Amino acid sequence: MENLFSHPESDPEPSQQDNDALEPLIITVVVPTNVSHAFQGFTDHPHLWWPLERESVFGEGSHVEFEENLILETAEDGRTSVWGTIDDWQPPLSFHASWYPASTPLWSTEIRVAFRAVEEGTEVRLVHDGWEGAEDPAASRASYAEGWPRVLERYVRFMGGAVA
Repeated sequence: MENLFSHPESDPEPSQQDNDALEPLIITVVVPTNVSHAFQGFTDHPHLWWPLERESVFGEGSHVEFEENLILETAEDGRTSVWGTIDDWQPPLSFHASWYPASTPLWSTEIRVAFRAVEEGTEVRLVHDGWEGAEDPAASRASYAEGWPRVLERYVRFMGGAVA
């Protein structure tokens, strides 16, 4: 019987493209306010800036909020969808969550959002990782690579910043 942990010599090495596809997605923006206000704008008021018309489960008219240890969306008819479970909450510096909008915790990825003072205000750094937890890792990463910049652009505008 072959060892279950061995691989035949003929197995090709993973391509560099496969490795790159699973690299963490890191997006950084700067908002013209202090760290505490930036954190509060992100976590207390996402219903005012999140682009629900494009980035949501239920679409425009729904409401997104941080509630206790959850990030959730509520539709106009009252249905809810849990987007993530917060497992590390360090206001006003950072939070970490399992992330699974339109899915289940079984197929979750991870996000960490950190807030740091810089000369221009507050740097907000979002790191999205854990792609191996997604049902389709490469497709999930590609989708978020397009979606997160739109989401954070709306946040920057909401906080009074200029968008490039």
